Amino acid sequence: MIDDGGRRGPRNGPATESVVALVEAASGVERKLIGDWIAEGGLSAEVGSDAPVTQLDLDARALSTRLVKRGDDPLVVPIRVLWLPPERDGVRRVTFADLALLTNPRKPNRLVQRRLVRKEPDRHRILVGAPARLSELRANNPEAAALLRAGSGDAFARAVVRAAVVALERAERTVIGDRYKVPQLVAEEILDSPEFQRKLDYIAEEIGANPDQVYRNAEKALRELVAAQSRLVSDLFTQAMRPIHASAWKVDADLHGLDALRKLNRRYPLVFLPSHRSYADALVLGDVLARNDFPPNHVIGGANLNFWPMGPIARRTGTVFIRRSFGDDEIYKAVVEEYFAYLLAKRFNMEWYFEGGRTRTGKLRPPRYGLLNYLAAAVRSRRIEDVMLVPVSITYERLNELGAMASEQAGGTKKPEGLAWLARYVRSQQHSAGRVYVRFGEAISARESLVSHGDPLAERPLTIPLHDPAGQSSKPDDSATEEVERKAVQRLAFDVAVGINAVTPITVNSLVTLALLGVHERALTIGEVRTVLDPVIAYIAARGLPAGELTKLRDEQGLRVVLEQLELANVVTVYRGGLEPVYAIEPGAHLEAAFYRNSGVHWFVNRAILELAALTAVEQPGDDPLRSAWKAAFALRDLLKFEFFFPERAEFADQIIEEIRLIVPEWDSNTPDDRLDRQFLSALTSSGFVMAHRVLRSFFDAQLVVAERLAAHAPDEVIDRKQFIDECVAVGKQMLLQQRLHSPESVSTELFTSAWKLADNHHLIEPAEPGKEQELAERRIELAERLRALGERVGRAAALDPSNQVAR
Repeated sequence: MIDDGGRRGPRNGPATESVVALVEAASGVERKLIGDWIAEGGLSAEVGSDAPVTQLDLDARALSTRLVKRGDDPLVVPIRVLWLPPERDGVRRVTFADLALLTNPRKPNRLVQRRLVRKEPDRHRILVGAPARLSELRANNPEAAALLRAGSGDAFARAVVRAAVVALERAERTVIGDRYKVPQLVAEEILDSPEFQRKLDYIAEEIGANPDQVYRNAEKALRELVAAQSRLVSDLFTQAMRPIHASAWKVDADLHGLDALRKLNRRYPLVFLPSHRSYADALVLGDVLARNDFPPNHVIGGANLNFWPMGPIARRTGTVFIRRSFGDDEIYKAVVEEYFAYLLAKRFNMEWYFEGGRTRTGKLRPPRYGLLNYLAAAVRSRRIEDVMLVPVSITYERLNELGAMASEQAGGTKKPEGLAWLARYVRSQQHSAGRVYVRFGEAISARESLVSHGDPLAERPLTIPLHDPAGQSSKPDDSATEEVERKAVQRLAFDVAVGINAVTPITVNSLVTLALLGVHERALTIGEVRTVLDPVIAYIAARGLPAGELTKLRDEQGLRVVLEQLELANVVTVYRGGLEPVYAIEPGAHLEAAFYRNSGVHWFVNRAILELAALTAVEQPGDDPLRSAWKAAFALRDLLKFEFFFPERAEFADQIIEEIRLIVPEWDSNTPDDRLDRQFLSALTSSGFVMAHRVLRSFFDAQLVVAERLAAHAPDEVIDRKQFIDECVAVGKQMLLQQRLHSPESVSTELFTSAWKLADNHHLIEPAEPGKEQELAERRIELAERLRALGERVGRAAALDPSNQVAR
């Protein structure tokens, strides 16, 4: 029952003079099976000793009087009977058919147990947990042992029970597989923790509350938070929910990446951080992990999904429902932090969607840092050696829920989740939607990342505790240190986002919508679509970018199938009444089309920036066209920093140079005095495609709406963000009708919100200080003028696109 990795068998050391069998038996049948097994010498063979055996029930009350106060040092061995479901196709898993007997095959009732012993003896095992001497148990629980010496054995007895249960769970997983790893007695162990009790006492003193009431509030919050996992419910839930996504998508998972993660998981807990595009994400990822024998993740979910009956069921499968906002509830914050640290210290895997919600645009949203802060706190506190963060990309060829998300982006109200909503969602998933790609990025060491980004506590040696013996924090009270820690967590989130993007494949629908959105209000023939796509596919191959089944797009029949599937999804419209079919974006479906395009658009952002920078060097060369181009490139990077994840300036410059080498391979042989001129621009366009208008126009158009609306507000006015975004939606629709915006995809609450953040970063939101009103008004107008000029330049870049020549 010590942490020996779950090994069983004879122990080294002094000869065993006595053995105590801690028997966990729920029925007389189980008690008899264990008793007969011991009498027949099963336990003696297991521990390698013929010492006399005392049998005790695995119960804290029994142990407090008959075990913990013993003066000798017996070997303590936990034992239980393990019942198994029937084997089907080489797998033992509970199905709904098993419930016809009105009993859980993993916990059959007495009558069923008797029948199984007689007729199906292969359905049970005598399970033996890793043994430990009583002295070892005392050494592993020094504070409980100290209470024992003071005359109270209850705390130590509870610690022995927990250790026995953990040992039995580990032994059980060697039989049934890691996918059934579930925590037991979590709330009890956390509440018994002396350090957590000291933390609650400190909170009580800080907020001036009764310590007993603080403890009761913490216990209530913990019971609300802890996921009470059940193997039976997990089996049935997986069986019931798998058809929802299995009928919609063919899952294409990165098995090589899973093999590498399995090796890491033997030493470290894993935190899976997937991109969030659909409500089905957790089902798809959970099924992939279960099929590959990973233990179930503790999935952190929002309280909005905790509705009946899904909420209670999801909690039994490992979902942790957490409040959206903690406010000033210090008790709840302490409980969440302790629960996170507990799960990671016990090496339970976790999963959450660090964007804070589903993307409405198709690309990654800016990360939320709250849960990462709790993870970083666990690393700094020395509770865990390390934790590995796993970037996960979940990319769908098509999504059946896009219509509702597009409506929200155009100003519609999000419908609340509930039973009726769930029924509609399940019905919507009964249509085939192609493939879903599940890709795993390179795992990131949380400790190494925090240290590399300057976190002072993360690099402390493991031998130095965060708390001194008196329980007082040894963390320096330094606001500068806190700022460094905050930025280190932000950089950690950035690393995860980059890791997700690095393995996100470019799908067929991403490329087709990229082509159709790039020709303003025109329809294209199959041949014209291929003219747009062929050079882009060649570019993808040259860069070695991850991709889906792009071979479909290389021949006319495959491309036609993709377009017709998008037609069935109401994203593409087809006119077949002329000489040949022509394809265009369905009226009103531009936001849905942009969602598909944006899932892979990050791969083309640097190319688009280079195009606009080269055009700037030609139109505004100044004294040094090359310097002008670099200045323009960095300015564009700054405008887009709330939309995409850019590296530091030096690395960004290297990436731009790599793009230049693809266009002008002899770039490195040029002298520094060579100028960027129209010949370079010609070489760029002769590559067969231009990306600036396809990739960046909608973002700059949304920024223009925000900038113009800010300029229209008085500089001393306090602006409410929600009302302002609603205003941008209304005015954006007007500007679209006036053709001042290029496409409906620009009228998006998500894009307006990112543009708001950009304006705030440029200090254009807060009211001006007295006497500086004119300065703020001028800076707002300057941003609007700059974006109008940039929009015109994007239009000139579009005119250089060969596909525009083809369509005329």
